[in-house]
Amino acid sequence: MNKDFAFTVKRIRFDENYRPSDNTRITTNFANLARGEQRKENLRNTLRMIDNRFNALADWDNPKGDRYAVELDIISVEMTVDAASGDSALPIIEILKTTVVDKKYGERIEGVAGNNFSSYVRDYDFSVVLKEHNRDQKEFSVPSDFGVLHGSLFKAFVNSDTYKTYFKKPPVICISVSSNKTYHRTENHHPVLGVEYVQKEHSLTDDYFSKMGMKVRYFMPPGSVAPLAFYFQGDLLGDYTNLELISTISTMDTFQKIYRPEIYNANSAAGKAYQPSLKQQDYSLTRIVYDREERSRLAAEQGKFVEENFIKPYRNILEQWSANYAL
Repeated sequence: MNKDFAFTVKRIRFDENYRPSDNTRITTNFANLARGEQRKENLRNTLRMIDNRFNALADWDNPKGDRYAVELDIISVEMTVDAASGDSALPIIEILKTTVVDKKYGERIEGVAGNNFSSYVRDYDFSVVLKEHNRDQKEFSVPSDFGVLHGSLFKAFVNSDTYKTYFKKPPVICISVSSNKTYHRTENHHPVLGVEYVQKEHSLTDDYFSKMGMKVRYFMPPGSVAPLAFYFQGDLLGDYTNLELISTISTMDTFQKIYRPEIYNANSAAGKAYQPSLKQQDYSLTRIVYDREERSRLAAEQGKFVEENFIKPYRNILEQWSANYAL
């Protein structure tokens, strides 16, 4: 059945002139930064932070700390369930693609696809399905098929000819660690990713990403104050160059300082045993405006949108396809 599923990739540069298109997911973090009176200042400061972070990590042959710049493209993925019928496409996934600019030699170096990740169907799963499943229940639980459809859709895209046309390597997605888990520092240390942390049991998000065919490792890069969660296929340490990894770290460490300053812009670094908390008070704010409450509210609204415009109209087709999907 997946022969009728058609993926389309659209890209738009994320720079100080970026304006979200009318059909973009407005809960996307970078869209949130690009609205309001301080829109341009927000974007300019964010991009400057990313470049500074990159040069701090890529400090070899870089005496002035200004050799590199990072360019970001927002990749919007649309899917048509039945292309032959003329059905309209629905934007289902948005990721970021990095390109490293070496100003010393005038070279453009391929970066990483993934980084920030957002999805309409994930909004539906977490804001609609999970909420309804636990309504009036004494103990929290997760449906047995939670995330299966979303995982199948993601794997179908990553393994599609469309993905392979645009991107040379599998995606790496980098997000915050879970605030209800404890992470323990190990002796493993990577020159770019930094010190590795582990935890005894996966979080709900870890399990959700595993259904997307992705493994997870947690690293606290040099100069960071908390570990980041890196979701990947294959070998995170062996499949990507140092500059590729730095492009992801610099981008997502910057975004997390803006999104979750309590964790990633804290005034003290994570210790040997670390439990992140959004309630701790010892942190600094960036000068970049980000509306976290608005994002949570809009996620619920967009979860309802995808339920009405994607899940309900195509439920039987999607369920049958997902149940039989195998790679």
